[in-house]
Amino acid sequence: MTKVNIKPLADRVLVEPAPAEEKTSGGIIIPDTAKEKPQMGTIIAVGQGTKDNPITVKVGDKVLYGKYSGTELTFEGNDYLIMRESDIYAVV
Repeated sequence: MTKVNIKPLADRVLVEPAPAEEKTSGGIIIPDTAKEKPQMGTIIAVGQGTKDNPITVKVGDKVLYGKYSGTELTFEGNDYLIMRESDIYAVV
């Protein structure tokens, strides 16, 4: 797991997206232009939550989130998403 010096605020979480699939189950190689954005990732950092809504996910959880959820950012050469906890659909 990656150690980062980013601390999300309030009810936000930092997610490292899972890598996009390189091949189909039939063995066909998917070109970069046709790869779908992953909808699964690992929680890297969590905020403190709000007074009324504490954070329920923890660092290391694998989560499912919406296709267009969060804001993409690059930090020290790695790609991350920062999103609200409410954008997470499930813990896997």
